[in-house]
Amino acid sequence: MSTSWVYREASKLGLKGYKLGRGRNAKVLYKRAEVFKWLEQQKIH
Repeated sequence: MSTSWVYREASKLGLKGYKLGRGRNAKVLYKRAEVFKWLEQQKIH
């Protein structure tokens, strides 16, 4: 999956973003461990 997809779908997936900065130039970051944890939960066994 692409990075842009993660940013677009993150709130629906339950990933919590951390905003750095203000206004239009603010960046939203996600903890790598939380993203990998979510990915592990999505595995089909």
